This record gives sequence, C-alpha cells and structure tokens, in this order.
Amino acid sequence: MNGSFQWVHPQVLWLLLLLPLLAVWKGRWGRPLALRMPSTDDAVQVGARARSRIGAWLTFLGLLALALLVAALARPRLGRGSAEIDASGIDIVLALDVSGSMEALDFKLDGQPANRLAAVKKVVGEFIGQRPNDKLGMLAFAGRPYLVSPLTLDHEFLSNRLADVKMGQVEDGTAIGSAIAAAAGHLRDSTVKSRIIILLTDGVNNAGAVNPLTAAEAAKAMSIKIYTIGAGTRGDAPMPVRDAFGRTRLQTMKVEIDEEMLRAVAAATGGQSYRATDTDSLAKIYGVINQLETTTRKLKQYQQYDELYLWFLAPGIGLLLLECILNQTRFRRLP
Repeated sequence: MNGSFQWVHPQVLWLLLLLPLLAVWKGRWGRPLALRMPSTDDAVQVGARARSRIGAWLTFLGLLALALLVAALARPRLGRGSAEIDASGIDIVLALDVSGSMEALDFKLDGQPANRLAAVKKVVGEFIGQRPNDKLGMLAFAGRPYLVSPLTLDHEFLSNRLADVKMGQVEDGTAIGSAIAAAAGHLRDSTVKSRIIILLTDGVNNAGAVNPLTAAEAAKAMSIKIYTIGAGTRGDAPMPVRDAFGRTRLQTMKVEIDEEMLRAVAAATGGQSYRATDTDSLAKIYGVINQLETTTRKLKQYQQYDELYLWFLAPGIGLLLLECILNQTRFRRLP
C-alpha cells in the first residue's frame, strides 16, 4: 500500500523497555508449584520442568500480550493516500504573552467580562481557522518562552494545543526579547518566501537576557517580519487578586505597555505595530494581518489514515485471556 506509517504516541513505546526487566524477574523466581509428591526428588524434578517449560511459555504469552497492548496504546496508523494541496508561501509563529497580568478583566466575550488571555485565545483560534494553507507555529512566554507547537499544517493539532495554553506554566515575568529570539529560531530553517512573527503582549520587557531590539535586528537579518500587538485598555484595568483568607477580589491596576518599544521592533523588521484595547479591536488587528500577500506551493499531505491499533489490541487481549485460562485450568497451581 502506498502510504505513510506513523505512531501517533511514539513516546508510549518506551514502555517496551520494561518488558526485558519483567522477563528477568519472572525467570528468576520461576513458576511456583504446590503439588504433593511422594518423594522430594520427584517434586524438585517436576518443579524444574514447570519453570523451564510451562512457566517459560506462560511468561512468554504474558510478555507478548503486554508488548501488543503497548503498541496499541502508541496508536499505529497508515496514511491511505495523499493529496496535493496548495500551501501559502508564509510561515507564521504566534507568540503569546501568558504572564500574570493577562488575568486582567478588561476584555469581553459574549458580553461578559473576560481576562485578556481568554479573549486572545478566542481571536487567535479564529485566525488559525482563516489560514488553512499556512504553516503555523506557536510559543507562549512569561518569564521565559516555551514552545506550544512547531510549525505545522495540522491546524486541528494546533488548535488543541492553543486550548491548553494557560498562565503559570513557567515563572512569571515578560521576556519579550527572549520570545522574539525563540520565535525567530523556529523560523530559521524555513525556506518559504515570507516568514512572520505575530507577537502579542500586555506588558513591558522585564525578564530574560535578550533585548527586544537586539532580537528584532537578528530577525531582520534572517528576513523575518514581526507584527506586534499590545493588548490592554488604556489607563487602569481590574485585576483579580487573592486576599489573606484566599478570597478573590478585584483590584484596579495601572496598565503598562511599552508601545514605543513594540513600534520599534515592528519597524526594524518591516512589520506593523497595533494596540488592542478590547476584543473587537483585537479581532480587527488579526483580520488586517490576515490580508498579508501569499504565494502558493504544492505540498503532499496525508489526510486520511487507517487506524491499526486494533491489529495489536485484539491479539494482545486474546493472549492475556489465554494466559489467564491456562493459569486457571491446565496449569493451575494446586493447593
């Protein structure tokens, strides 16, 4: 069959390394036998045969069953055909601020107050849906950046990873320079016509060892364009805080966004800088960026898969049942 074989969860296969250890442990202790024999010598001989033959076969069945079940958990599948698709000539990394200040409740969703991160995730999710032919990647940052998703055309995977983005994953702070440097690093090996970073933040660079303008110059040297978005109302914003008794209350806090720095970063790379003060303006900004000129290229992508896990799961369960039946019938341990 012409296709692409893959394991959806290859990390599960590491469990197979435990099977040799289990085999050694079982072989060391052997299979206990509790037959009453007329002589000690006969009992020793029967016990030896049980360990070397019966016990070995039952151990082999059990280990083979476990190996098949582990393989099923790793979810093997085979691409059944591929399709030529038009993909844009733009690769985009979305860099999202997840610092503590993103909890500020100065945005709205469905007419109800919402924190900045919730609004950003909704708008970014819509943006992903509007760019079906782009390879998109995502990183989040607070005191340091971390990768959420590498560049991918699998936007369902990307959307699922976006849903998992939350605050508190790394130490707090706003490492804008480090985030730009990390995003540029993920675009370094891309060979498409246009490479873009869309960076959203609600604060001032106060963490990390990289200056944002220095990172922007490095991005410019790699022909990477940066669009920056400052998110947050102008003036003050309500922020949920916990008091000494663990109760949550709202406290008004001043919004501080280094717009001058964000404009300088964007200008250095030929991009644009925007300020989003509410959910509607945020959506409009991503809508403007969505109008970027694109070129097309042909890519082969496997879109349909035959799931193969049942070919491992069914015999695995069958062998486990066989082992249990043999243990309880023909090779049952007698009192």
